[in-house]
Amino acid sequence: MRNDGRANDQLRPVKVTRGFTQTPAGSVLWEQGKTIVLCTASVTQEVPPFFKESRAGGWVTAEYVMLPGSTPQRKAWPKTGHTDSRGTEIQRLIGRAVRAVIDLSKIGPHTIALDCQVLQADGGTRTACICAAWVALVDAVAKLPKLMPGAMEKSERGPGQFDYEGNMPDAPALPARYDAGYYDPAGAVVDQLAAVSVGVVDGEVRLDLDYVDDARASVDMNVAVTAAGRFVEVQGAAENGQGFDRETMDRLLDLGVRGCEGLMGVQRGALGR
Repeated sequence: MRNDGRANDQLRPVKVTRGFTQTPAGSVLWEQGKTIVLCTASVTQEVPPFFKESRAGGWVTAEYVMLPGSTPQRKAWPKTGHTDSRGTEIQRLIGRAVRAVIDLSKIGPHTIALDCQVLQADGGTRTACICAAWVALVDAVAKLPKLMPGAMEKSERGPGQFDYEGNMPDAPALPARYDAGYYDPAGAVVDQLAAVSVGVVDGEVRLDLDYVDDARASVDMNVAVTAAGRFVEVQGAAENGQGFDRETMDRLLDLGVRGCEGLMGVQRGALGR
């Protein structure tokens, strides 16, 4: 029997509040059991320095932080930067996962920053953030402008140079960054995404671990999967140093996929789909 009375294959109760704050393009409060995270999606009209003019579209990035009051014993602010080494690893995970379900070439010269803050931690914060981030991303993309900022017509590139025969060639090709033909925010989010934790506790395969489960787990795994059934991230480890067999891994993955399917239903309900 689990400490909260759930069956081994049962998710914690989930509540999703969209538009929790008004200033970002997307703002989602995600409550999963006693774990509570806030994910906002902010849009800026810029692209990263590593983007060349030949690259269409924009970028999606993520940041993650646990607030000091998110745990029973106050979690101190990092001495440098906004997060610690664990947070850096988690925010990279969130960014990678979300970028797997968006066609970046279709969002124009925009950067969408997903800022994930853990308000209360009771296990599964990174997976809850991925679920919340996807909903916030959908809301943010829906608010992108109808016309692509900075778009140019080919004629705006100016004429080419006369050749030696006195002929004027066509204007230079339009770099992809300024080509509105790539811009299609309505088609940018190409799949749905959810994530959940699974593990082995007291020899039992369990779904959606809270802190009590997680602290006692002999195997801990995080699974992020798309609605199309494609794995985006699988992070698993044996906590007791004894390892686990292939059969156990398959059971964990199968349970994780079923859990993600349930969470996707919650996401769709929140979006009114």
